[in-house]
Amino acid sequence: MSDHAPRTHLATHEVTNQPTPDGDRDLLATDLPLQEALAREAPDWVARRLAALGREAGSARVQALGETANRHPPELRLFDRHGRRLDEVRYHPAYHELMHLAIDHGWHAVAWQEEGRGGHQAHVAALYLLTQAEPGFCCPITMTHAAMPVLRQSPAVETRWAPGLLAWDYDPRPLPAVDKSGLTFGMAMTEKQGGSDVRRNTTQAERDDEDWRLTGHKWFCSAPMSDAFLTLARDDDGLSCFLVPRFTPDGQRNAVELQRLKEKCGNRANASAEIEYRGAWAQAVGEPGRGIATILAMVQQTRLDAATAPVGMMRQALGEAWRHVRERHAFGRVLAEQPLMRQVIADLALEVEAGLALVMRAARAFDGMDQEHERALARVLPTLAKYWHNKRGPGFMAEAMECLGGIGYVEESPLARLYREAPVNSIWEGSGNVICLDLLRVLARHPESVAALRAELAEAQGEQADFDRALAGLERELALPPEALEPRARWLAQRLAQCLQAALLLRHAPSEVAATFCRSRLGGEVGAAYGVLPSDAPLSTILDRVGS
Repeated sequence: MSDHAPRTHLATHEVTNQPTPDGDRDLLATDLPLQEALAREAPDWVARRLAALGREAGSARVQALGETANRHPPELRLFDRHGRRLDEVRYHPAYHELMHLAIDHGWHAVAWQEEGRGGHQAHVAALYLLTQAEPGFCCPITMTHAAMPVLRQSPAVETRWAPGLLAWDYDPRPLPAVDKSGLTFGMAMTEKQGGSDVRRNTTQAERDDEDWRLTGHKWFCSAPMSDAFLTLARDDDGLSCFLVPRFTPDGQRNAVELQRLKEKCGNRANASAEIEYRGAWAQAVGEPGRGIATILAMVQQTRLDAATAPVGMMRQALGEAWRHVRERHAFGRVLAEQPLMRQVIADLALEVEAGLALVMRAARAFDGMDQEHERALARVLPTLAKYWHNKRGPGFMAEAMECLGGIGYVEESPLARLYREAPVNSIWEGSGNVICLDLLRVLARHPESVAALRAELAEAQGEQADFDRALAGLERELALPPEALEPRARWLAQRLAQCLQAALLLRHAPSEVAATFCRSRLGGEVGAAYGVLPSDAPLSTILDRVGS
């Protein structure tokens, strides 16, 4: 053993029965379900390009960066020492290194630079891996990625801003966009009086020659050190969408005043702020009076990322729990050999595999927007996946912590911060009820999306009895009148998501994995907690796919 290894012979005892210290891990090479999903859903170049990210994101160095970025959250600096207004957020160097990891390799831009050729699949798979380094910094990556469909709705705005968005260079300097080598984007929609009901927004927009000046308050501004923000404000036409840069065209700091940073339960490496527009210079984007429709092009992208992040976090938590129980002895044998522990870990593994299959299928739909079936799926899959994956996340993290015992509950373990992080994506971009109401609107207004869902589910019909019974129940539910569906919207979202996961596993996963998922999620012995699987479940087959 090397001289610099931690001491195990202490003054009063010897440290034994502990897992091996963390080292470098390859997050792609050890994730068989991800490898299979990429081979199935994506062009060959995607897996080749992700290989380096898998090694880097799993390295001890990058894992330490994630922990450090959480321990040293961003700080607000409103003024310089002479009293001049700055409105800046200062981040720890660890945060900037993580941003370089993502942006300098183009993961924020790949969907648009490889559009229709697997770009969204590459982005989603990269986000899944990056989340396992640190979820919080992925927020500005997601919003920068998601801003492009909004920019495209105004050619002049796209010409001005898209080159900086697509640049593979993270440039954190607070400078005018023309002086930077790469740009990031944020979003500011929510106001106090409305929350998710953005139609109640009161921020005002007034003409300033060809451009606009905004006045008002935003209760949540994500990533407040971004170079530009997409926001909603009222003009004579109604609620419109605007781009607000940090610097005006003449190089002056724009009148976007940061009021305070939110002290959040989790997501600590990322800054969220309250801001005030004090006559802030802005450019209109999209059709006047159709701001919600304009910015929904961004929201649809961010929702897919918000569905992917919890799956990445669950994968990280699963890995932590599995490594621990394979090396820890209790009651005379290794924890991983004990029947109840094997049930828990196998159940957690099923959840990750099903979630990954659904988000990768949704990403393929985004890459196939030139096909009617894929367009119809892209309208509904992110909604279902965002709702259900985030509902499963907090309980998953709690169960993984329990596998480690007390050491899982302390901040030295990544499980504590994963547990604090788990609720954020359920709340962001529409909480559970809002998402379910959106689902009902899609089902009512877009029969082509209902037809596409039915076609996907029909691909697996006849493969497993519990799945077939669940489909029959879904058809009865979908036949209900709209007024009867609204109180059942959560059940419907859950069932549709689980049935889609099951259909994907029945078609593509080993039969033992697919059948066990269907029996434990759709059958007669469904448990409210993780770790409730049929007594004859093929645990060894499921656990062999977890990796190291």
